[in-house]
Amino acid sequence: MRLLRENPDGVDVVVYASNVDPDAVALRAADVAAVEPQHVSDPEYARFALEFCRRHAIDVLIAPRRLTALAGRIGEFAAVGTTLTCSPLASIRALTNKARTYELATAAGVPVPPWRVASDSVSLRAAVAELSADPLCIKPSGEYSAFGFRILDDRPLSVAGLRSAPRPVASVDAVANALDRAAAEGEKVPELLVMPFLDEPEVSIDCLSTRAGDLIVGIARAKQGRYRMLLDDPTLVDIAARLVAHFELAYLTNVQLRYYRGEPVLLEVNARPSAGLFQTAYAGVNLPWAAVRMALGSDAGLVGKPRLGVRLAVSEAVMEVPLAAAPDWATADTLIAS
Repeated sequence: MRLLRENPDGVDVVVYASNVDPDAVALRAADVAAVEPQHVSDPEYARFALEFCRRHAIDVLIAPRRLTALAGRIGEFAAVGTTLTCSPLASIRALTNKARTYELATAAGVPVPPWRVASDSVSLRAAVAELSADPLCIKPSGEYSAFGFRILDDRPLSVAGLRSAPRPVASVDAVANALDRAAAEGEKVPELLVMPFLDEPEVSIDCLSTRAGDLIVGIARAKQGRYRMLLDDPTLVDIAARLVAHFELAYLTNVQLRYYRGEPVLLEVNARPSAGLFQTAYAGVNLPWAAVRMALGSDAGLVGKPRLGVRLAVSEAVMEVPLAAAPDWATADTLIAS
């Protein structure tokens, strides 16, 4: 939001935000906020978003979630005067399933780690046996972020382990037993991805591209504890460019890589801006504003090459907020009206 307000064109920007949580802290950065409806279908959510944009005369909608509800409705938003910055619906649906993402990425010539799909204890144990040459992990194939992620480790707990930082670890037996209990109780079991626990660093590539999937700029950020490095590595950006082109990703998206046996491989692709996008400002580029310019029919307005090879420190920030949150305040889904 700060980058939008401090845009290089000096345009006055009003930031609207909505979220299901009326007390989300990040809302305080918005100019106008509203609570979203919870637990509604995609068509119901789309109607909410369309009416919100019509009522508030929103110029550009940057949606970081509920993408399946909004993608494919570019024409409907245009009819109320709003440009929706969103990738194709078919690509978004494919990318919400990590197994399908790996299949399509492999077809595009993008390196991926070995992986198997498991949905019960039998397939889990078979996958572990097939991939047992490496330390393994699991994650729900359809989840965002790190929800459901576990490192598979059957070793007994040691005193050294007790004294170290906690890790999201589970034994194969514990996971298999959980799947068996879920099956016995009729609980729906998510499709699990079983794969090697990939080596650091994790590299997050923030991408700006045209509506057709042509990469304009990609900024690779490596995580090193509380530090970030803006990498000058064309190989990593090339992988992102291939993915962006293959899935025809538009505007602001994000590609995450890690390393497998010394080589970069795909971790996941997000058809939305990353939470760390603001860090790319230290490369001398304002990617959120560039996306808004493009959405409004102009060019990206980026001048010169990004400044790379920069090391950043990540620290906490504190701000004072009202004691009582207004009931209609919220955050996360950022809508921009200029």
